[in-house]
Amino acid sequence: MRFCGLFVLLLLGAGNAAAEVRAVDGDSLVAEGRRVRLLGIDAPEYAQTCGDARGCDYPCGREALAFLQKLIASEKVECRKKQQDIYKRDLSICYAGGRDINRLMLENGWAVVYRSDNPDYLAAEENARRNKRGIWQGKFMKPELYRILMK
Repeated sequence: MRFCGLFVLLLLGAGNAAAEVRAVDGDSLVAEGRRVRLLGIDAPEYAQTCGDARGCDYPCGREALAFLQKLIASEKVECRKKQQDIYKRDLSICYAGGRDINRLMLENGWAVVYRSDNPDYLAAEENARRNKRGIWQGKFMKPELYRILMK
């Protein structure tokens, strides 16, 4: 039987383990054993480093994860499944406290648009780039290329 439609995840509060949602990296969540990939964005890989405004390396993959963790901390998290990828992850648009997490990752510079023509996402990425937020403060390798080179 194939699962289609709306997939809802709830985080009822930091102390409630009934529906635990946790960030795995800057563009992935796990909730009750289900793997969720944030649709339309690509965040730096956990081990990836980037260059800051001064040209010094920093752990941008860890920074992206920390930012996502902050977004979902103590918030109700709802993910709307759009499709499933080849790794059996739910490709979803997720919301924390009613705010689009995918867009917030782009807007704050901790992800790039990935295989999406969503105008809101493209505008959010451009805004982060223009204002040198997150990974846009310096030089970085697109996460997709980083994954290819690390194989």
